[in-house]
Amino acid sequence: MAYGLRSVAVAAAIAMACIGSAAAQDVKLPGTLTVTAYETGSNAFNQAVAVGQMLKNKYGTDLRVLPAGNDVARLGPLRAGRAQASAMGVGIYYAQEGVLEFATKEWGPQSLQLLLSATTCSGQALGIAKDLGVSQVKDLKGRRMGWVVGSPAINQSLLGLIAFGGLTKADVKVVDYSSYGAMMKGLVNNEVDIIFASTISGQAKEAENSPRGIMWPPMPPSDTAGWERVQKLAPYFYPHKSTCGAGYAKGETIEVAVYPYPIFMAYASQPAELVHALTKAMIANYDSYKDAVVGVDGLEAKRQNQKWIVPYHPGAVRALKEAGVWTEEGQKNNDTLIARQKVLAEAWAAYLKTNPPDDKDAFRKGWMEARRTALTKAGQPVGFDE
Repeated sequence: MAYGLRSVAVAAAIAMACIGSAAAQDVKLPGTLTVTAYETGSNAFNQAVAVGQMLKNKYGTDLRVLPAGNDVARLGPLRAGRAQASAMGVGIYYAQEGVLEFATKEWGPQSLQLLLSATTCSGQALGIAKDLGVSQVKDLKGRRMGWVVGSPAINQSLLGLIAFGGLTKADVKVVDYSSYGAMMKGLVNNEVDIIFASTISGQAKEAENSPRGIMWPPMPPSDTAGWERVQKLAPYFYPHKSTCGAGYAKGETIEVAVYPYPIFMAYASQPAELVHALTKAMIANYDSYKDAVVGVDGLEAKRQNQKWIVPYHPGAVRALKEAGVWTEEGQKNNDTLIARQKVLAEAWAAYLKTNPPDDKDAFRKGWMEARRTALTKAGQPVGFDE
């Protein structure tokens, strides 16, 4: 009897493997694809390389990964048609919304859509020096906070996260830095007390090993008022039970903030067949790359956050449906977000027809007002407060 059951189990496993193999063989990809990512050595770059290795091994497709230092540089090749996708960070939200560095005549709101995004055991969280002797966000009043000049995404994230404790920029002492790496060094060198980082980043590990140490003040989802304040300024964050990172005790779980990273995405104008094939390849061959680099396991189909603030591309939706993980709730959210992108695109086109001022600040101010008016009229949340 035991032998019979074992035979059935083996047969079932072989059948599932055959189904997976058939799914992989159904994928038709071009000989070369190009994606952009964060700088060489970053987690996003490394994950893109891992996916590229899978594509080469399984389909003979060469994936060129172009490193870029900021969100504008990462999106430029996609908009120009020189790249098909990108491994982005939260800059995808700012580009969709047409805010911050995208609130310019050269850019405006971009119709960007997801393939797959990674959520793993780590957090994208507010970090503080452990030697402060405090453990709550509300207790950071008067402390020194890093501020990266020319990096509005990082700075907006910091403002959103300290808002959990009811704090604003006026409640902390801002210390300017020229780069993100310099800010992280500032924590180690006792120049700042508050930073924003991935809990598994190399810089966070360096801070953990310094005399100051690092810790992540808890942001429990039960504090609904705190989370409302966070999401008013930075709606891309959501609560997450994180179990890995610098400063964690063995087996410790910390309730922190997170957003998906990296975010594999494409313009809505990319052909659905291409996006479907690439997404399906990533899903069907997940087991072959899930352990390649830290965090890439977060690309698993069943881990996709279908309630996030950027929609999935129709080609990706098809692949997720085929994988059996797409939900009615996900479809409803996706429809709402695609409608939002249409509202933003129409508002942008209408604003440009008003002969807006050339002055950058005046242009941006006028656009932000036009954006607010259009979203409010459409019954969509403004989703951004300057």
